[in-house]
Amino acid sequence: MTEISGLRAGVVGTGFVGVVHVQALRLLGVDVAGVVGSSPERAAAKGIAPVFPSLEALLADDSVDVVHLTTPNHLHHPQVKQVLAAGKHVVCEKPLTMTSQESAELVGLAEASGLVHCTNFNLRFFPLVHEARARVRAGEVGDVWNVHGGYLQDWLLYPTDWNWRLEPGKGGSLRAIGDIGSHWMDMAQFVSGQHIVEVCADLQTTIPVRRRPLGEVETFSAAADVEREDVAMTTEDMGHVLVRFDGGARGAFKVSQGSAGRKNYLHVEVDGSEAALAWNAERHEELWLGRRDEPNCVLQRNAALMLPDAASRTSLPAGHAEGWVDTFRELYRAVYTAVAAGGPPAEPDYPTFAEGHRANVLGDAIAGSNETRAWVQVPTTEVTP
Repeated sequence: MTEISGLRAGVVGTGFVGVVHVQALRLLGVDVAGVVGSSPERAAAKGIAPVFPSLEALLADDSVDVVHLTTPNHLHHPQVKQVLAAGKHVVCEKPLTMTSQESAELVGLAEASGLVHCTNFNLRFFPLVHEARARVRAGEVGDVWNVHGGYLQDWLLYPTDWNWRLEPGKGGSLRAIGDIGSHWMDMAQFVSGQHIVEVCADLQTTIPVRRRPLGEVETFSAAADVEREDVAMTTEDMGHVLVRFDGGARGAFKVSQGSAGRKNYLHVEVDGSEAALAWNAERHEELWLGRRDEPNCVLQRNAALMLPDAASRTSLPAGHAEGWVDTFRELYRAVYTAVAAGGPPAEPDYPTFAEGHRANVLGDAIAGSNETRAWVQVPTTEVTP
């Protein structure tokens, strides 16, 4: 069996997230054969890895086992098809595609190929998120009644804030829901063990006109003192969604990219018949455990005190913080273990294209609910190869 350290990767996209993919792969011991940027010059300027002149050149390199796609959303569908056609395993940033029709096609192609395929829902790989899931599965909270929380950020608070995700042609017709809401829904379903089957949504565009810089702006970067133009906005800045789960639980979540002071406030809380638990990404080393007739407590990340599956997802001693970049590493550890084994396991322990497709179908239902002002049932997401 091939060792993870003997595998080679190529990364397409050299923006903020592309750089993180490279860092995480190197932490894992995977050799990064090279990167592809929007141009060879822009990729070379990053100085993070050797530069391939094009995706085609990367795919022609027989030494590359896995391709990571960190490009703008509208490029995912055609690029995934190219990677699969080249016979290479693929990790694709979320959203998997711009539409559920496209993501259904990719699920079918990927399943038929026998290749490892992953949608990059890395945030479920915080160790204490796995601990929360393990405790729910072990019955510690009892029957799950209520799953709630949200995802709040402030990086698009001002009309002068700009990123390609604001352009529907590149980012898709849903923005806050598609970008960060998809992470919340993935995590809520992962922790609770239940799928969202009905939604009732209220979305809002709070900044109807933004001031777009005439040049390129990288994600989370400042763009002061540049020439700008007014652009009308059609995608949502915020949203509130009621949800129902197939196991009987109810819930609600909120998303916003304009909540001042909230840098990356992803939070999930589960209330059950015996206990409750809560976790948030701005205090990711802590899991709150609530009980009625006992003192509440906070579990600090500590492998010696965690359940076995969760303990296997952490590598540093307690008090030595593991962070956001480490979630990428742990996700890729699972993915590359499957690659080393020769193909996907019967029950993958990482999010596949099926989860990416489910996120798109949920987005469709949320958009439909917002338009009709009514509850909408989520269609089945099963895809036959």
